[in-house]
This record gives sequence, structure tokens and C-alpha cells, in this order.
Amino acid sequence: MPRLILITPDGRQEVELRAQNSLGRHPNNSIQVLDRIVSKEHCTIEQRNDRFYLHDLGSLNGTYLNGERVVEDKPLKHQDEIVFGSTRAIFQDGISAAAPNSRVTMGPGVMESHIRAKLAAVAEQSFMPEKAITDVENLRRDYEKLRVSWELQRAIGLELNIDNILRKILDRAFEMLPADRGVILLHDEHNELRPRAIKQRRTDGDEEIVLSTTIINEVLRDKAAVLSNDATVDSRFHGAHSIIMQGIRSSMAVPLLHSDKLLGIMLLDSQIATNAFTEKDLQLFQNIANQAAIALENSYLAQRIEQEAVTREKFMRLLSPAIAEQVISGKVEVKKGGELRGCTVLFSDIRGFTRMSESRTPQDIVSMLNEYFELMVEIIFRHEGTLDKFVGDEIMALFGAPVAHEDDPLRAVTVALEMMRVLGEFNRTRMAEGQEPLKIGVGINSGETVAGYIGSSRALEYTVIGDTVNTASRLCGVAKAGEILIAENVFQIVKDAVEVVELPPAQVKGKSLPLKVYNVLGFKTRPMFDDRTRPGVPPASPGAVPRPPEMAPPGMMTPPRPPEGGGGPGVV
Repeated sequence: MPRLILITPDGRQEVELRAQNSLGRHPNNSIQVLDRIVSKEHCTIEQRNDRFYLHDLGSLNGTYLNGERVVEDKPLKHQDEIVFGSTRAIFQDGISAAAPNSRVTMGPGVMESHIRAKLAAVAEQSFMPEKAITDVENLRRDYEKLRVSWELQRAIGLELNIDNILRKILDRAFEMLPADRGVILLHDEHNELRPRAIKQRRTDGDEEIVLSTTIINEVLRDKAAVLSNDATVDSRFHGAHSIIMQGIRSSMAVPLLHSDKLLGIMLLDSQIATNAFTEKDLQLFQNIANQAAIALENSYLAQRIEQEAVTREKFMRLLSPAIAEQVISGKVEVKKGGELRGCTVLFSDIRGFTRMSESRTPQDIVSMLNEYFELMVEIIFRHEGTLDKFVGDEIMALFGAPVAHEDDPLRAVTVALEMMRVLGEFNRTRMAEGQEPLKIGVGINSGETVAGYIGSSRALEYTVIGDTVNTASRLCGVAKAGEILIAENVFQIVKDAVEVVELPPAQVKGKSLPLKVYNVLGFKTRPMFDDRTRPGVPPASPGAVPRPPEMAPPGMMTPPRPPEGGGGPGVV
């Protein structure tokens, strides 16, 4: 639940936000603020869609968001600071605040700080040659660097879990330095700093840690470590209420740098002693941060490699290796939302499969399908098509999504003809082993589709939807064994390359008018395929004379199609 944390001289109060919220001194406001500098009706916080907006009502002393006066409506982000009068409020969006790190609040300082003590960060350790060492203090510093590196390496080891790495780093920092509290901030997916690890020496309470963005901004800007010997009197942090409120006496903040890449910030503070930390401690803390940055970068790299491996495996199942590599490398974008794409869709399924399943064991059926699918998918990938899915014995393949080619319809027809040829070879082996041959029908259609990731948050798959897909499926349903049925729009594109026979118009489910359909026989520039690809009716075009039945392999003849397209799907 979104809420507002009000911090006043009288204490701290949490208020849950409604869709409409008014803030001011008058009791009629939904959130009354008893502050004499606040106007009766000072400002509003209003929800619009999924965001909350801050609006100043022309107050005399103004409303400030993160140190800037509000002159127009401003959207609020998690942990934004609102100041009006002497009252400070922290906005929490109810999502981020629900996380375990919600005990940490980042509040901006009111005045710009002035650098007094800082240490330029060094991402990699450097050591003097043994012969060049003349100063014992340099030798001690180098030894300390090595000791810290050794201690952290021993603690972290081969750990790749980020949360475990951060916890162990804070544990070692507390062992080496006199800190009371520690926080590690990392960039999230929106490149905003978020607390990822917290440690307190005292464990007898649930104290909220308020971090000053005065310190954080200094580290971000200069990529340098910052040391404050006494924050309550340090001129750099004059007016930084988030430090003064908690009476922090000493604090250190160091960048987590890897090859000049800022991964986050580590902070330690002490509330006991004014000079709890020295510049030597700051150097030691920076060494710890350098080791932490290396461990984090290794963890991120391991995650990226693992994610790429998973992504590559998923795409290799759907796309040809060449296309999969293009998608993985980012050369081809696969959008997570739907996009309109011209696409050619191919469906094929086995005729008489239900009857075969009734007479065979499930293990035999699965083994047969695996052999069959292996051959068919290899053909699809060879022509850079996309395997959309298997549905029982049915194959759905795409040409034009996610990668388009100018000749996608011809590629789909080529794949269908190749399927028929390879299936003939497969069947000769089956028949030689005394097994029943497989017979398939194919339907192909081209047109506009919606392509993208479709599904739930737990299960997404890349596919296409639309009338083009439905029509291709219907054509496959009415195709007889050995037939490759294409729609009119596919025919107009491939007619110069392939030999076809126009069939009687087919009435398919979902269409008010019969569809013009064509049965593909083969390529015009290549020898005709055998009668597995021919219909039983006389050809419509001159010269396309069916081969005599005795030339077709046994068991592969297509029965004559009844006049007017009778027979229905699945008839062998």
C-alpha cells in the first residue's frame, strides 16, 4: 500500500495514501499537518493511473520535492522526499517498501556539500617492487591491502549469489572497522540506487536507517570515497537533516568500481565516537570495496552467461542456428509485446494418427513421433523457418517471424515439398521393417499476423496469432494425405516457381465463403514429384499429366478427391 512517512519535530508518523490526498494545517484535509509554517490547504498527492503526483496549491512557503520547489505537477518515485514548512515526508510506493530493505531511507540534504576529505578510488590494487620499498609505512599499507584481499577472498570464495556476497562483505567490514551500521546500495534495473544489504551492530531493535543523499551524491559525482569525522558539525553537511536527525558522529561512503563502471556504493557509520574513522580506515574501506566490486562483477558475468545459455537453448529449439545467433546477439529484436508482421504459416499433421495410436503402445507412438519430428524440423531450420510448436502430431512453422525474407511464401512451399520427399524415404525404411507408412497433409497461408511473446507471466512463448494462422490450420485440416494446399494469396506469389492444380473451392470453418485452394505438385524447373503430391482429379492446367498409378511407391497413392471437395479432414 503506498504511504507517506511524515517526520516532524514531534516524531514520526506513517499515513496510508488514498487515490486523492490533501495536506495542510486545516482539519478538513485528509492528512492534517500541525505545522505553523504550512498553509491551511498546502498541497495534494493524487493517483493517476499507476503513479502518484504532487501538486502545490499555491502555498505561501512552497512545497519542495527532493530540494526543488514544485511549480508544476511532479510524479513521485519511491523514497522521494517532500518538504513543506518544517515538516519532511518520505513517499513509499508500497512495492519497493515491502522488500526486506525497506528499513533504509535515502533523504536528500538541503544544501550543497563542500569537499573536505576524500580519497580517489582505485579499482585495482597496485604494489611497489620489493627493491623500491624504503618506507616501512608503505610496506605496512601494502601488507594491509594483501591481508584484506586474502580475508575477503577466503570469505567469499567461489560464491556467486549476490545477496550472500554482500552479507559476507559487510561481516568482514565490521570485523576490520569500528562501524555501528552498514549499507550497500546497488543499481536496480532502472539504474536507481536501492539498498541490497544492511548490517547493524545492535540487534535489539528495528531501527530505520536514514541515509543522506548529500554523501551519496558526492560519491556518485566524483567516484571518490568520502570521510566525515563528525557529521553533526561538518560544514560539508550543514543543513543535511537526514544526518543531523540521527546524530551520526562519523561516516564513510565508498564507490563500488570495476573498470570505471560504478556498480553501487558502500556506507558505514558510527554513532558512538566523533573520530571513529580515520583516513587509514577510509583506505582500508576502499580496499574492501574494490574486492567487493570484483566479486559483484564476477557474479553479474556468471548470471549473464547462465541467462544467455538458457536463452540460446530456448531459441535453438525454435529457430535455425543462424537465426538463433542473430536473436541472441541482438541483431534481430524479438519484441515482448505483439507487433504486426507479414508472415507465412505452415501446418502439417499425420493422417490417421488417432487410429494408429489406438493400436500402438504410447512408447511406440512417442518414439515414432520423435523420429518423424527430427526429420521435419531439420527441413524447417534448413530453410530458416521458425518452429512455432508441436500439437500432438501437428507441426506449426513460421516463415517471416521473427526474421523475414523476401521469399518467405516460397520457402514455406519448398519446405512442404521437401517434407513429402523426406517422408517418402522415411516410409520406405518403415515399410521394410514391416511398419505402417505415415501420411501427412499440409496447409499454407500468408498474410498479416500479430507476432510476439504470448502467455502468462509464468509461461511465455513466441508465436503468431490472427486469421492468417486460422486459415492455414483449416487448409491443413481439409488436405488429404500427400496434399499441400495453399491459399490464393500464396499461389499468386509462387505461381511462377511451382506447378499446381486448382481444386474445387473449399468450405472451411470460420469462413462464410468457400476458399480458392491449390494443390502444389512440384517445382516447374525440377522433375515432378511422384503421385504423393498429386490429387486424384484431373489437373486443371494443361501439361500437368499425373503419372500412372503403378509408378508411385506402394501404399502412397492419394485416393481420388470426391467432386466438390468432399471427404473431410483426416480421410486417407
